[in-house]
Amino acid sequence: VRKSRKQQQRLLRNMGAHAVVLELLQIPYEKAEDTKMQEIMRLAHEFLQNFCAGNQQNQALLHKHINLFLNPGILEAVTMQHIFMNNFQLCSEINERVVQHFVHCIETHGRNVQYIKFLQTIVKAEGKFIKKCQDMVMAELVNSGEDVLVFYNDRASFQTLIQMMRSERDRMDENSPLMYHIHLVELLAVCTEGKNVYTEIKCNSLLPLDDIVRVVTHEDCIPEVKIAYINFLNHCYVDTEVEMKEIYTSNHMWKLFENFLVDICRACNNTSDRKHADSILEKYVTEIVMSIVTTFFSSPFSDQSTTLQDAIQAAPVHRVVLSPQLLSKSRAIAIPVDLDSQVNNLFLKSHNIVQKTAMNWRLSARNAARRDSVLAASRDYRNIIERLQDIVSALEDRLRPLVQAELSVLVDVLHRPELLFPENTDARRKCESGGFICKLIKHTKQLLEENEEKLCIKVLQTLREMMTKDRGYGEKLISIDELDNAELPQAPDSENSTEELEPSPPLRQLEDHKRGEALRQILVNRYYGNIRPSGRRESLTSFGNGPLSPGGPSKPGGGGGGSGSSSMSRGEMSLAEVQCHLDKEGASNLVIDLIMNASSDRVFHESILLAIALLEGGNTTIQHSFFCRLTEDKKSEKFFKVFYDRMKVAQQEIKATVTVNTSDLGNKKKDDEVDRDAPSRKKAKEPSTQITEEVRDQLLEASAATRKAFTTFRREADPDDHYQPGEGTQATADKTKDELEMSAVITIMQPILRFLQLLCENHNRDLQNFLRCQNNKTNYNLVCETLQFLDCICGSTTGGLGLLGLYINEKNVALINQTLESLTEYCQGPCHENQNCIATHESNGIDIITALILNDINPLGKKRMDLVLELKNNASKLLLAIMESRHDSENAERILYNMRPKELVEVIKKAYMQGEVEFEDGENGEDGAASPRNVGHNIYILAHQLARHNKELQTMLKPGGQVDGDEALEFYAKHTAQIEIVRLDRTMEQIVFPVPSICEFLTKESKLRIYYTTERDEQGSKINDFFLRSEDLFNEMNWQKKLRAQPVLYWCARNMSFWSSISFNLAVLMNLLVAFFYPFKGVRGGTLEPHWSGLLWTAMLISLAIVIALPKPHGIRALIASTILRLIFSVGLQPTLFLLGAFNVCNKIIFLMSFVGNCGTFTRGYRAMVLDVEFLYHLLYLLICAMGLFVHEFFYSLLLFDLVYREETLLNVIKSVTRNGRSIILTAVLALILVYLFSIVGYLFFKDDFILEVDRLPNETALPETSESLASEFLYSDVCRVETGENCSSPAPKQELGPAEVTEQDKEHTCETLLMCIVTVLSHGLRSGGGVGDVLRKPSKEEPLFAARVIYDLLFFFMVIIIVLNLIFGVIIDTFADLRSEKQKKEEILKTTCFICGLERDKFDNKTVTFEEHIKEEHNMWHYLCFIVLVKVKDSTEYTGPESYVAEMIKERNLDWFPRMRAMSLVSSDSEGEQNELRNLQEKLESTMKLVTNLSGQLSELKDQMTEQRKQKQRIGLLGHPPHMNVNPQQPA
Repeated sequence: VRKSRKQQQRLLRNMGAHAVVLELLQIPYEKAEDTKMQEIMRLAHEFLQNFCAGNQQNQALLHKHINLFLNPGILEAVTMQHIFMNNFQLCSEINERVVQHFVHCIETHGRNVQYIKFLQTIVKAEGKFIKKCQDMVMAELVNSGEDVLVFYNDRASFQTLIQMMRSERDRMDENSPLMYHIHLVELLAVCTEGKNVYTEIKCNSLLPLDDIVRVVTHEDCIPEVKIAYINFLNHCYVDTEVEMKEIYTSNHMWKLFENFLVDICRACNNTSDRKHADSILEKYVTEIVMSIVTTFFSSPFSDQSTTLQDAIQAAPVHRVVLSPQLLSKSRAIAIPVDLDSQVNNLFLKSHNIVQKTAMNWRLSARNAARRDSVLAASRDYRNIIERLQDIVSALEDRLRPLVQAELSVLVDVLHRPELLFPENTDARRKCESGGFICKLIKHTKQLLEENEEKLCIKVLQTLREMMTKDRGYGEKLISIDELDNAELPQAPDSENSTEELEPSPPLRQLEDHKRGEALRQILVNRYYGNIRPSGRRESLTSFGNGPLSPGGPSKPGGGGGGSGSSSMSRGEMSLAEVQCHLDKEGASNLVIDLIMNASSDRVFHESILLAIALLEGGNTTIQHSFFCRLTEDKKSEKFFKVFYDRMKVAQQEIKATVTVNTSDLGNKKKDDEVDRDAPSRKKAKEPSTQITEEVRDQLLEASAATRKAFTTFRREADPDDHYQPGEGTQATADKTKDELEMSAVITIMQPILRFLQLLCENHNRDLQNFLRCQNNKTNYNLVCETLQFLDCICGSTTGGLGLLGLYINEKNVALINQTLESLTEYCQGPCHENQNCIATHESNGIDIITALILNDINPLGKKRMDLVLELKNNASKLLLAIMESRHDSENAERILYNMRPKELVEVIKKAYMQGEVEFEDGENGEDGAASPRNVGHNIYILAHQLARHNKELQTMLKPGGQVDGDEALEFYAKHTAQIEIVRLDRTMEQIVFPVPSICEFLTKESKLRIYYTTERDEQGSKINDFFLRSEDLFNEMNWQKKLRAQPVLYWCARNMSFWSSISFNLAVLMNLLVAFFYPFKGVRGGTLEPHWSGLLWTAMLISLAIVIALPKPHGIRALIASTILRLIFSVGLQPTLFLLGAFNVCNKIIFLMSFVGNCGTFTRGYRAMVLDVEFLYHLLYLLICAMGLFVHEFFYSLLLFDLVYREETLLNVIKSVTRNGRSIILTAVLALILVYLFSIVGYLFFKDDFILEVDRLPNETALPETSESLASEFLYSDVCRVETGENCSSPAPKQELGPAEVTEQDKEHTCETLLMCIVTVLSHGLRSGGGVGDVLRKPSKEEPLFAARVIYDLLFFFMVIIIVLNLIFGVIIDTFADLRSEKQKKEEILKTTCFICGLERDKFDNKTVTFEEHIKEEHNMWHYLCFIVLVKVKDSTEYTGPESYVAEMIKERNLDWFPRMRAMSLVSSDSEGEQNELRNLQEKLESTMKLVTNLSGQLSELKDQMTEQRKQKQRIGLLGHPPHMNVNPQQPA
C-alpha cells in the first residue's frame, strides 16, 4: 500500500494536480453561508494532506505556498501539520513568523488542540529533537501568557480539572479544555526532550513538581493525564542536562512510586477480557512508568545522591519494578522488547549505589584509624566483590535455561503456526501451506521501509533461531550415549565456568535441559491449547538431540490435529529441510533485498547472519536460489557493490587505525606471568552458550559498574599510594584494549567473508566464477578484493623481515582465519580461474600466506599457540587449494618464488616436535584439527606437492637426507599416501592425503585375506569386489578401534593364531594317547624305576630352562611332552587325558572370544551370527571338545578334521570333489541305472550263477544269553562256564561233518530276490576289478548260456567299471588340476599385475618407474582403501575438490574414478617422446624468430643508412649545382 501511495503521489505531482488545488484554495467565497464551497475546501485540504503525507518532495513543493495556509482555520492547521510532519529539513528551516501565527491563533481563535499538535510536529522530526524549534516555541508560549498556557495550579482551577477528568464528555471530546491541557503538557514535554537547559528551566517555573505530584496522585486522575504529566516529569526533571536537586532531595518521587503501585494493581485486577481491557492504563504502566523508573535510577545525578540509599530501603521500588513483569505475564500484554534488561539494569544500579554508599560510610568511620589496616580491608572488600560476582554468575547460569526456554517457544510457534488455529479453518490451511512465514518475511521488508529497525532485527534473529542445530538449554548439551561411552567431547566453545564447583558438568547440563524442557512444555501447552496432549507432547516438543529424554520425544509421534501436515515438527525437520522451507517462503529474497537496501549496520549484520544460517552446511538448493535471483533480476551489480564497498572501507579503516603491537615485545616477563593464569581466567569468563544481546549488555554494565566501584574504593582508601598507580594502570589497560579492539567496519568483514565462503561451499563452480566476474557493466572481483583485504590486515608486509607477527593479535586472528578459509573455498573444486586470479595478483597476498606458514608469529605464539597453529593450518590448506588439480607449474613456482625449502622443512620438524611434547604432557593433541602434528602433516603434504617442482625440496623431504629431524619426516612419510584418480573428462590426477588414524586398526589377517581372495570381474578387474568389501573393512576398523578399549578381549584377539595352533596340537596329542592306550583298563599310573623317573624330571627341567632362555617352538614342545609324560606316570593316563580335554575346552573358549573380538560378530546382530559359517564351525568344534570330555574319548577323533580347515592344499583336495559335485552325482546315478539293468538281466537269466562263498560264525545258533559281545564269546568259547552249570571235566561230543556238506554249507545263493540281486551286483560288481563276473559261478563252455554269460560279464566290465567309474575319477582329477592351475594363475596375477589398474609388469620395463614402485607408491591398494575411509570420516564441508568428486562417485557406487589400464607415470613417459619433439620444434622456432628479428633489425638499419645517404646526396646537390635547379624552366610541373 505504501509503495503504491508513493507512486500515486509522484504521478499526481508530475501531473501538477497540487497546483490546481492550490489555485482552488485562493478562490474567495462566503465562509458562513456557502456550505457546498466549505465541503469542496475540506476535500481540497484533505487531498493536499494525503498528497504530502510521508513524501518529502511533495512537502517541499507545498512549503513554497505556505502563506496560503497561514489563516486561522483548523483545516489550514491540519494541512500545515502534514507539510512539516517528519521532515527534519523543513522543521529546521521554519520561520519564527509561522510559530507566532499559531500561538496568536490560540490567543484569538480559541484553544484548539490542532494548533498545539502543529507545534508538537515541528519540535521533533525523524526521531530527532530540533533545539532551535524547541527554544522558539518555548519563547512564544511564555510570551503569550495565560491565554495559551492553561495550568490548573490554584485551588479553584484544580477542582475544575478534577471535574473535567470526572466528566465523560470532556474525556471523549477531542477539542475539550481537558484535551487541550493534556496536549499542552505533552508539548512542554517534547520541548524539554533531548536535554535542553533553556526549555527545562522555563518549564520548571511553569509546572512545579508539587503540582505534578498533586495531579498524578489524585484518585480521580485519568491515565491520559498521568501519561502526559509523568512524561513531562521525566524530561523536565529527571532526564536533564543540569541536576534538579529538588527531585532527589524531596519525598515527591516516593509518593509517585506508591501511586505507580496502585495503578499496577488496578491493571492487574482489570478484566481478563481483552476486548474490554483498559489499554491506556496498561500502556501507562508498561511504558511510561517503566521509562521514568529506569531513567531515574540511570541518571548520573542519582549516583551522587546521599539520601537515595535510605529512600530505596524505605520505598517499595522493587515492587514497582517487578510488577510489570508479573502483569505482562498474567495479562498477555506486549511489553517492550528490552523491558527485562531495563529491570535488571535497574537492580544492578541500585545495588551498586547501596554498595558504594556502604563502602563510603565504612571508610569515613575508619578515616582516623591505623594506616596498616587499609591493605587488609582492601583485600576483604576485593574478596566480597569477587564473591558477589560469583553469585551473579551462578544466578545467571541457573536462570539461563529458563530464559532460553521462554525464547525458544516463539521458534516452536513459527515451526508449527497452524496449530494455533482450529481444524478446517481458513487460517489453519494458509499456515499449513507456509502462508504465515511468507507473510512474516514480506512484513520484514516493510518494517525496514517504515524505519522499524528494532523489530526488523528481532524478526531476523528469530528466523535465524529457527535454523539453530543445538536447541538445548544452559550449556552445550552432551547426550546420554556419550556419557555412557565415557568419551565426553567438549565443543571448542563449551568451557565450564564452574568447573571446580561442579564435579560432573554433563549431569548439570542434563539437569538444566530438564528444567528448561519442563518450562517449555508448559508454555507450548498454553499456546497450543486446542490440541490433545499426546499429539502435542510427541510432535511438538521432540528435540533434534533426542537421546536426552529417554523413551519420550525420540519416538516419532503422529501429532494430533494436523501434525501430519507438510510442515513437520521442530524435532523431525533436519536443518536442510528448515532452510529449504524458509527459502521457499522467500527468505533468500529477503536477505538479498536487505543487504542491498540496509540503512543501518545492525540490519545489514543481521541479514548477513541470516544468510549464513540459510547456507550453513553448504545447502546447494539455497545456493542455487541465490544464484538464480542475482542473475535473473540483474541485481548482482548492486548486490556485489555493497560487499565491494564494505571491503574497501574496511581496508581504509585498517590503514588508518593500524597499530603495530610492540608493547608486548618489551614486557616479556609480565606476559609470562599473565600467561600462567590466562587460560584459567578465559575458562571462567567465556560463556558456553550464545547469550542474548540484552543479557550481554547487562553483564557488561554490571562488570563495569563493579570495576568502577572497586576503583573508587581504592582511590578513597589510600589516595597517596593507590590513586596514581591504579589510575595509570587502568588507563594503560584501557588504551591497550582500545588499540587492539577493532572497529565495527572491520569486524563486519568476518560474517561477510563467511557468507561468501558458504556461497561457494561444496565447490559451487557457478558462484565461484560469479564472485570473480558478474558479466555486468561494472564487475566487482571479490576474489581479488578478499586477497587485498588479507594483504591489508597483515600490514602489506611480505614477511621477509619477520614483522608479520606484529600485525596479528588475538582480536584479528579469527578474521584472518576466516579470510584464508574463504579464499580456500574460492579455489577448491578446482576453479582454475580463481586460482590464477589469486596467484597472479599484484599484492603481497601469496607472500603473506607463505610467511604465515614459515614465520613464528610472535608475540601471539607465546600466549596462544593454538591460534597460531590454526592460522598455519588454514594457510597451508589455501596454498594446496591454489595448486589443486593443476597440470602446469605456474602457481607452484609463484609460491616457491619467496619460499626457502629449508625453512619449510624446519617448520614441519618443529610442528612434529611440538606435537610430541604435547603428547608426553598428556594433553592428547592428536584429536584436534589444529593439533601440532596435524598442522605439520598438512604442511608436509604442501611440501610434497611443491617438491615436484623443486629438486632441492625433493631431496630434503627424503628421510635419509639429513641427520636432524629424520623421525618427523619418517613419521609423516609413513602416514601420507598418494593415489591416482580419473576425472569425468578422463584426465588423470594425483592426490596426496593424510592417512586417517582409524586405518591403523586394520589387521594383517584382514589385509592378507582381501589380497588373496578378492575376485576378478568380467573385465578382469578386482576393483568391483574390492570396493564392495571396503564397507566391511571400514566397519572392522571401527570395531578394532573399540576393541582397543577392552584390554582383555584385545589381548585374546591379538593371539588368535596361537590359540588355534594350541587347539590343533592338543587334538593330535589326545588322539595319539587314545590310539595307543585305549582301552585304559590295564593301564594304571605306576611307580617308575628311580633312574627312569630321575631322567624324566631332568628332561622336564632342561626343557623348561631352554624355554626360559630361548622361547622357541621346539623347546616349548619338548617341555609339554616331558610334562605330559610326567603327569601320566604321576596321576595316571585317564586323569591326564581329562586334564588335557578340559584345557582344550578352555582354550577353544578363549579362541572363540578372540574370533568374535577380531570380527565383531555380536555387533552385527543374530542373523549375521547364524549366517557366519566360520563362527558356526568353531562353535561345533567347541561342542565336539565338550562331548569328548564328558561323553566318550572317541569324539576327539573328529577334531582331526581341523587339518582340512587349516591347510589350503587339503581344502583344494576336498574342493576337487565338491566343486563339480553335480556332474559326479549324475555320473553315479548313471552307474546305478546300469547296475539296476544288469541286476534284472542276472535275475532273469543267470539266477543260479549267483553263488557266493560265505564265512559263517561257529555256534551261530547258540547265541550267548549274557550281555557280553560276540567277540568276547568267540574269544573265550573254550573256557568252561560255571555259571551255566556245564560239566567242565567232560567236554560235549562233537558231530563230525563230511567234506561235501562243509562245502555246501560255506556257499549261498544271493539272487533269490531282485533286491538281493541288486545288492550283490552293486556290492561285489563295483568292488571287483573285473566287474560282477569275478564273483559269479564260472560256467562251463558246454552250457547253453555260456556265450550270453561272456557278453554279460564283458558288457558290465566295459560299461560300468571302465567307462562310468573312470568318468567319475576323471572329473575329480580334472577339477583338482583346474584348481591348481587357478591357484598358480592367481599367484601369477598377484605377482605380475597391478591390483588397481590391471597393468602387467612388462609394461613398466625400461620406464622411469619400476613395477614394484608403481604398486607400492602410485597404485597401492591400501592407499585407495584409506582414501575411501578418509571420505567417509571427513566432514563433507571440509572436502577438497577431488575428495568431493570421489565422495559423489562413491555415493552413486560408480567406479569410474579408479584408473583402469592407465598410470600417470606411463602416460608421462609415453608423452615424453612427443614432448621432446615439441621441445625441439619450439627451440627451432625460437632460433628462427631470433634470426628473423636480427634480419629485420639489419634491414631497418640498412634502410636508415640509405635514407641518410639520399638526404646527404640531396644536400650536396643543392649546395654544389644551383643552376641545375632551373634547367628547362618551360617544362610544365
